[in-house]
Amino acid sequence: MRERYIATSERKELPHRRRRERRSGCGEMIQFDGSHHDWFEGRGGKCCLYVCVDDSTGKVYLRFGRTENTADAMKTNWEYVKQNGIPRSIYLDRFSAYYAKNSLTDFSRAMKELGVEVIYAHSPQAKGRVENRNGTLQDRLVKAMRQRGISTIAEGNKYLDTKFTEEFNNKFTVNLKAPDVHKSAEGYLLEDIFCYKTTRQVHNDYTISLAGGYIQLLKSESPLPRPKQDVILHKYLSGEMYIYFNNQKLQYEILKGKKDKQPYKFRKIANDHPWRRMNNLMAGSKEINLRALT
Repeated sequence: MRERYIATSERKELPHRRRRERRSGCGEMIQFDGSHHDWFEGRGGKCCLYVCVDDSTGKVYLRFGRTENTADAMKTNWEYVKQNGIPRSIYLDRFSAYYAKNSLTDFSRAMKELGVEVIYAHSPQAKGRVENRNGTLQDRLVKAMRQRGISTIAEGNKYLDTKFTEEFNNKFTVNLKAPDVHKSAEGYLLEDIFCYKTTRQVHNDYTISLAGGYIQLLKSESPLPRPKQDVILHKYLSGEMYIYFNNQKLQYEILKGKKDKQPYKFRKIANDHPWRRMNNLMAGSKEINLRALT
């Protein structure tokens, strides 16, 4: 097979990788990832552990979620910002909740509104610090929860907040003298940033479509947009939804079922309509020509 060049023992050349030095300040960059694992060892359902690792100090912030999805990822970063402040940049993989080729996801849009630079890794090795933390936590955290019989996401998050995260950081944090460069979150409406936002066009009957249904805009003190204009829908992580036009909140009603289609109205053409007059002139010229021929 080697003589006929069907198979070869030559190995592919591995790409060159260079070790990246830690950032100089705490909060200059965090590495963020979701770790999928059987964290409760069969005592409960599988879930995802969100891991935030500061690139400079190795300090972690941990939170359990159902899966690696947009809502839980935004909630985790919301809690991180409330506790530590706004980081300068965030290092992510190209998971669909964080990355879209030609547009912004809700997560990346929230980072942009906070002024956080989003950096996407091209390989797992590029975000090695958070990957290493995942492996350590899959050993230490699993054993700690086994000893305490923790089997639900709520119990796990309570244990992370009250004991485990603090003890873990006290043991593994480095560069303790690194300056804290987190930006203050004062003045930011975090509830209005970590949410779903979408734009919809107003129909002629002052309705907008959303997820196969329709929403009726109601008259209120705020001026209504005209048909064909756009409104912005904000759906908060709590489930509440608001509609804004020119930064003013609109009243609305969610319609049940589908809208009744309005029947098409045929308009009778007036006798003096230019189209009718032209037809009459053409018909008259044809009669004159026919008489001339006969």
